[in-house]
Amino acid sequence: MTTSITKSFHVEHPIDAVWSNLTNPAQVVTCVPGASLTETVDNDNYKGEVELKFGPVKAKYDGLITFLERNAETRKMSLKGVGTDSKGKGGADMKMDGQLAEKDGGTDVNVTMEVNVTGMMAQFGSRLINDVSNQVFDQFVNNFKKQLAGEQVDNTLSAGSMVGGMIKGMFGKK
Repeated sequence: MTTSITKSFHVEHPIDAVWSNLTNPAQVVTCVPGASLTETVDNDNYKGEVELKFGPVKAKYDGLITFLERNAETRKMSLKGVGTDSKGKGGADMKMDGQLAEKDGGTDVNVTMEVNVTGMMAQFGSRLINDVSNQVFDQFVNNFKKQLAGEQVDNTLSAGSMVGGMIKGMFGKK
């Protein structure tokens, strides 16, 4: 099951600070709900884990993130991620492109992602995957803004919002 996601957000910080943070896996991973960095393979490849839990369903993925492009001049980045369910019940892969732009003394961040999920998680359908992806992304943005402001970040997955997303996805309610 494949889904496409396009997101944009604005942060009140200079583009250099935003770029530096977003292209530093050890720093930005703390903003991703349920994620942790487990190994730096080299300058472009990083191993990690992501654990998602919503309702009675829990999935843990062991994965590899690879930077395909990090262009500091154009403020454009591209990366791919491949993950395998730790129980061997499926996997996920993702291709993400990001572009930064200066605006009103701050920075606009524009992201497009193509996510493909297989196995047990794919059975929930694209609507649920989109709802959960939106909630995880929103939590990431909140954490990212806090991190840039020097505040404490909590990257534990907000279980309440995941259950809400699951209910909306299962019953088609918005």
